[in-house]
Amino acid sequence: MSSPSRGAPHHDEIRRLRRIEGQVRGLQRMIEEDRYCIDILTQMRSAQRALQRVNDSILERHLLHCVVQAAESGSPQVRDERVREVMQVLERGR
Repeated sequence: MSSPSRGAPHHDEIRRLRRIEGQVRGLQRMIEEDRYCIDILTQMRSAQRALQRVNDSILERHLLHCVVQAAESGSPQVRDERVREVMQVLERGR
């Protein structure tokens, strides 16, 4: 899905994703080292929550910028398309 307007760079999200990447590498090591399953599951949930926070941040940015911009454009077609895009992403997450 392409964005008609990219807005400000996603510096914070990139920083968080790099941290998550490190968490995932740590999880791989834990599994390779045959660490206790509960410890692995605990770290896995932490990485999943961190990824969900990045997802929420990007969704919020999209709603506040792209969807609002589409609504303000005066074009019902553009506005409806942006809303449909968000709904499709949310439905895929179910």
